[in-house]
Amino acid sequence: MHSSKLYARLSDLIGLNDHLLLLNFFVQKIATNLKCYTESEEVIDQTLSLFLELSSGYMTGKLLLKLDTIKFIVANHTREHFPFLEEYRCSRSRTTFYYTIAWLIFLEDSAALFKSAMDPLLQVFITLESTPETMFRSDSVKYALIGLMRDLRGITMATNSRRTYGLLFDWIYPAHMPILLRGISHWADKPEVTTPLLKFMAEFVLNKGQRLTFDTSSPNGILLFREVSKLLVAYGSRILSLPTATDIYGFKYKGIWICLTILSRALAGNYVNFGVFELYGDRALADALDIALKMTLAIPLADILAYRKLTKAYFALVEVLFNSHLVFVLSFGTHTFMHIVGSLESGLKGLDAGISSQCASAIDNLAAFYFNKITMGEAPSSPAAVNLARHIAECPAVLPEILKTLFEIVLFEDCSNQWSLSRPMLSLILINEQMFTDLKAHILATQPLDQHQRLASCFDKLMADINRSTDPKNRDKFTQNLTIFRHDFRVK
Repeated sequence: MHSSKLYARLSDLIGLNDHLLLLNFFVQKIATNLKCYTESEEVIDQTLSLFLELSSGYMTGKLLLKLDTIKFIVANHTREHFPFLEEYRCSRSRTTFYYTIAWLIFLEDSAALFKSAMDPLLQVFITLESTPETMFRSDSVKYALIGLMRDLRGITMATNSRRTYGLLFDWIYPAHMPILLRGISHWADKPEVTTPLLKFMAEFVLNKGQRLTFDTSSPNGILLFREVSKLLVAYGSRILSLPTATDIYGFKYKGIWICLTILSRALAGNYVNFGVFELYGDRALADALDIALKMTLAIPLADILAYRKLTKAYFALVEVLFNSHLVFVLSFGTHTFMHIVGSLESGLKGLDAGISSQCASAIDNLAAFYFNKITMGEAPSSPAAVNLARHIAECPAVLPEILKTLFEIVLFEDCSNQWSLSRPMLSLILINEQMFTDLKAHILATQPLDQHQRLASCFDKLMADINRSTDPKNRDKFTQNLTIFRHDFRVK
């Protein structure tokens, strides 16, 4: 590296003949920009992008930590040294700044370094916690909260292992969690405050890389979910009671989709035994699910489908609920249950293959439950099975309609997620073979008369060697048959 032509040329031009000197040159320019170009968002953003890129490599990051300028940034990331942190218009940049700093800190594997680097944020927490209730709606509190939440989100994004996440979790919980609830309670009507706060929580509960792995004797997963539940209830109950604003997405829908994301990530994170809540009479899970349901029902389905981020958050949560909390879904009134099932059919028809697959997964879980507990059972025994039987009895057309939609997508559209769609198709066919026979007759009736015999043969082959079970082997066989069926059916 030292003898390369690059360094020879750099030495001639600007006197840099060593890779550390070159890095230091970049880093000093980064520090200068962050100190002096507060007025320019573009310069700050581009500078932080370069800082992040330089730091993201493991070896480069280790080299950076040897530089005095980096040591200074890690120890003094305050608005006195970096005035852009005080500018509200640069507040989005704070997340990148703190993500990069935290990434470098975590490379050192030092709890002492982490703790000392968090001192500036600790002072912000202490100031907020000592602020009287009557003063909590002041501008100083507002901007302090916004900045703190963006900073914490950046730091959380940098935790990519159990060890680093554990350092942050122990630092925040339980001492500083109440300030989040206080922030939501006082500022629920101000999206500029609630959005960064909720986005921090959405990152904090995300179990990426299995970073949220607690000891078997630790209650931390349950305790974390309790905090999630309190936060969702505090925000949801307030936002639903507020009158509709002109910008309904910015004022209401954005916060709701982030809440749905928080809940789906917490439910799917695999760090909470949710059976504990009902066993010990704890309302945390029930309250979180209830408020999430109220928030989704407060939004017209057309709006859910119109806003991309809201669509993704809604269907991600519905998939988790149908997969792991189907008993809760089945406890709804028939009108609500049918509204949600109807939204799944709308999701199937959408252009997004990912959302279509999530809807297919949810429908498969519902249909498989019906087949195993009702079709194959002597009589619905559990309350959930009784509820499902009642829902379907009141709206008998819903399952045939979904099966029809699935066949139409597979046969007449260019679907890229045929494997996912095949799963609920088998479950629905097994529920009621008459339903499949009627659908087959309906599809054949839409085709030219001279094609009927060939297409009827295709349908027969579809169910060849398929038995009445939802076992993985049987499902795989059906998926193979469906691929052949689709090809043969579409041949002109």
